[in-house]
Amino acid sequence: MTIGSHIAQGLTPLIDLIYPPRCPICGESVAQQGGLCSSCWSELVLPSEPACASCGRPFGSDVISQGSQCAPCLANPPRHAGISAATLYNDPSRRLVLAFKHGGKLGLAPMLARLIAARLPERDEGDPPPLLVPVPLHRWRLWKRGFNQAALLARELEKAGKGELAVDLLIRRKPTPSLGGLGRKARERALKGALAINPRRTGLIANRDVTLVDDVLTSGATSDASVALLLKAGARSVRIACFARVLEEALNAPRTAPALDTETPEVLGTSGAT
Repeated sequence: MTIGSHIAQGLTPLIDLIYPPRCPICGESVAQQGGLCSSCWSELVLPSEPACASCGRPFGSDVISQGSQCAPCLANPPRHAGISAATLYNDPSRRLVLAFKHGGKLGLAPMLARLIAARLPERDEGDPPPLLVPVPLHRWRLWKRGFNQAALLARELEKAGKGELAVDLLIRRKPTPSLGGLGRKARERALKGALAINPRRTGLIANRDVTLVDDVLTSGATSDASVALLLKAGARSVRIACFARVLEEALNAPRTAPALDTETPEVLGTSGAT
């Protein structure tokens, strides 16, 4: 443990006294800063099994054979090596993302990243760590917000031993509008020329596995464009990692948030506090 860690640990009781730890979703008391109460934790929906072998989309049925692909992947095979989503996008996960990205609660980054890390596959022994590449913001949006939420998550994933941070490998050359309400061709037009590989970092990517990190995966247009660029630049594979994935149809599948066992309070700070 570093000196900084010792200092932070020693200051924790004082911080908790001045700012009592509260659940970032509902405001209830929790055991430690950055944790969730048991009620809100149970409301998160984790992607269930069985799932598509290519993209991780839950099938919602246990009669599907292992290794099966979903209809979208069969119709249009993805170029990515898989999607690791910590949660499905519902009201509790949306409120966490809003608190993190727009509410200034940057202290949520370690918890969100731990949930993402739990979904990432272990790398084979002897393989170099994957590059952790955050989806970039345009400089004007970065200036306005003050941080890139994807970069904060990628940094925490590096601390968790999930790869090597390459924060500026991807760059955004021009701002893009919200892609949520656009059709496929309109999204492609909006993204054309918007993303690029940083020319100063091209030597880093050859034959490396990449984990593309973002907070929310919606239509997948930005991540698809990023995957194409990274593969063209020489990446061996690209996996997409996010905290919340928008899959409305999958929210009807059974929830898989684990019960609060002996490990959950330690990892997420969900043990009850009065």
